[in-house]
Amino acid sequence: MPTHRALECLVAVLDAGSITDAAATLHMSQPALSHQLAALEKELGTAVVERLPRGVRATAAGRAIEADARAALAAADRVVATGRAVAVGAAGQLRIACVESLTAGLLAPVLRQWRRRHPDVRIALTEAASADVLVQQLDSGQADLAVCPMPSRWSGHSGLIGHEDVVVVLPQGHRLADEPAITFEQLRDEPVVHFSPENGLAGWLDSVAAHHGVVLAVAMRTRQAVTAAQLAAAGVGVAIVPRSAIGSRFAGVVLPMDPPLGRDLVCLLANPADTLARRFESAARSRGVRVS
Repeated sequence: MPTHRALECLVAVLDAGSITDAAATLHMSQPALSHQLAALEKELGTAVVERLPRGVRATAAGRAIEADARAALAAADRVVATGRAVAVGAAGQLRIACVESLTAGLLAPVLRQWRRRHPDVRIALTEAASADVLVQQLDSGQADLAVCPMPSRWSGHSGLIGHEDVVVVLPQGHRLADEPAITFEQLRDEPVVHFSPENGLAGWLDSVAAHHGVVLAVAMRTRQAVTAAQLAAAGVGVAIVPRSAIGSRFAGVVLPMDPPLGRDLVCLLANPADTLARRFESAARSRGVRVS
């Protein structure tokens, strides 16, 4: 297989018409350049240039491979340029996976800033209801990074990017609406708009409630935290949701938990050596995310 350097020497000789001038252009010695041409000719089994009393010219073989040699060098240049552009965040594609409850409140502002600074980086976004599902996407090569609460199973790189408060949502006029904060004991007999099992919040909230000696009474289940908040505001039951599920014009009553309840948010990287993914993690962290 001809080397990049051998093809570079051939093109330089054909452009200059002289071994001496080509060597000067490439900042190499004449013997070194001649060695590269000899290696190329040995690989091809024929001469590529003809030595003349004054300079050189291409042989039939040299003329035949000239266009492909130039194309190969141009392609190599593009490889280097693209790789360097990706390294500085000026090109490439980033496949981001995010838990559904964080897309609007956490990820969207980070993406808005990222797009302004890196307009030529293509973003592919997928969402899931559980951090454990996002881990499967990372493990299978479907995503480069995931933004989520810490999953139950992950041994790779994880970087803390923020913290999210978890709050109680009540309908207007509820008997607990004037409380400064809500305890799990106060929710013992309350019908709760809970989460479907595929949503990671379901098991997490059940375990936290059990730690406080309470079993949540399920009125109904939904996959979406935003839907849970809206159903609670409508009077279907109370809901315990991440703060990010609460819209700016929310009709329900939102109260903190006592003691305060929250979860850390992390960025998981499929490949910690991926420069583009590390840049995005840094962008998310530098924003100082706190969804509260």
